[in-house]
Amino acid sequence: MNFRALQHTHLLAAVVFLAAILVLAVQMITPSPVMVSLGENGAQTTTVGEYFTYREVAVVAAAAFACGSSGTYLVVHNQAHVLTRQDQAQTQAQTHPPVETNGGVTTQAKQPKHTTGPTSDEERWEKALEALSNNQEIIYELLIEADGELAQRDLVEETDLSKATVSRTLDKLEHQGLVERKRSGMGNTIHLQ
Repeated sequence: MNFRALQHTHLLAAVVFLAAILVLAVQMITPSPVMVSLGENGAQTTTVGEYFTYREVAVVAAAAFACGSSGTYLVVHNQAHVLTRQDQAQTQAQTHPPVETNGGVTTQAKQPKHTTGPTSDEERWEKALEALSNNQEIIYELLIEADGELAQRDLVEETDLSKATVSRTLDKLEHQGLVERKRSGMGNTIHLQ
């Protein structure tokens, strides 16, 4: 995948989106309020309220189309990119669970080649817990005790950690493919993977 071309396409879509918004705003705020007509007595100007010419209507329609298509591209492409990254992280986490060393550097643990039958979620969670330390261990253990699902605000209340620390720790756990955050009303619900 050519990331430089992708960045240029993203930039172009963002510029088109902003330009279309600007054109729409200018056209909608300042319609042509004056109509000039030529008659027997010369040129006459008449003030007409909320009158648009065909050219202005065409500009508004083209700007609306450009705004909609570039905005849709930006949203859909970002969602597809995020989903692809999440799928890759989950696949990687399932094949190689992360292990954090003492220096804070994350490495991949080697999985045994042969496993004996399927393991339950609790067993898998306990194995992942053994590899964690510090705040990650505290939060992950609370999630295990809550049967794999807990509101983020409850994590903040049940630990002595700040909201920012809990959020950063969840970012790390989510990046490792161990938890997943889902919107739930005004907050997030955390699910163990």
